[in-house]
Amino acid sequence: MSAIEIDRLTKHYGETVAVDDLSFTVDPGRLVGFLGPNGAGKTTTLRALLGLLRPTSGTATVEGRTFGALEDPAHTVGAVLDGGMLHPGRSGRNHLRMLARAAGVPNSRADELLKLVDLADAADRRAGGYSLGMRQRLGLASALLGDPRVLVLDEPANGLDPQGIRWLRDFLRSMTGEGRAVLVSSHVLAEVAQTADAVVVIARGRSVAQAPLKELLATSAGGMRVAGPDAGRLAELLRGAGAAVDAAGDGTIVVHDRGGEDIGRLVAEHRLIISELSPISSSLEEIFFQLTGEPGAVG
Repeated sequence: MSAIEIDRLTKHYGETVAVDDLSFTVDPGRLVGFLGPNGAGKTTTLRALLGLLRPTSGTATVEGRTFGALEDPAHTVGAVLDGGMLHPGRSGRNHLRMLARAAGVPNSRADELLKLVDLADAADRRAGGYSLGMRQRLGLASALLGDPRVLVLDEPANGLDPQGIRWLRDFLRSMTGEGRAVLVSSHVLAEVAQTADAVVVIARGRSVAQAPLKELLATSAGGMRVAGPDAGRLAELLRGAGAAVDAAGDGTIVVHDRGGEDIGRLVAEHRLIISELSPISSSLEEIFFQLTGEPGAVG
């Protein structure tokens, strides 16, 4: 079962279509980047997933259930939308303890999480005086209070300095390493390119691309470079299967319309010896603008 499943989700606001027949999944242990221009429908999708609005049609479920039907939501899914909500007069510690009580979580969990997100030294300061980056960390801590199996994060890198972004990258990878499913909406495309296992790109409410990140980077740009003693034999097999393959000299080939998984399967099936299998890619930002046709801001 997928941890998150968006199935033919559609949301209308009057005559405006915010999300249009959108489907995708996020599996346990995977981080999926959710990308699209401003107004593409990302926030609407996340709000539908978290039970904050009712879809016009289709479903958005966590571990097979709508948010309202979850028996123990705090221990199933944690989320941060709009940077998280906090009372500026409360300290970071009191903010977390208040949320912990509502979720039936002991106060000790709040103190544990303040250390995890590197806010222990600022725990007793008023949250209203926190920087944007510190608020983002506090939001992450609140999402983790119930030790959930699924995380849904809206722009978690917003306001972080380069050191903070690196911290976030390591943090999110540790979450998937523990088997959690993570869905991240972000406009920091360079960071998504270093963090995500797969991406879902939407424009005008519809999906325009869904793929493992490495395959998207390869198939949307220069293809896959393959080298090794059996590269020539592999080229013959690929061409026989209808693939577009060019010779690149020195026994190297370039495969234009197959991803690494497909090529690797063929290599294993025929027990070929390959020394290199790598994508020839442009940046995620270039591919994003190509897919959406909107070279403006991402949000």
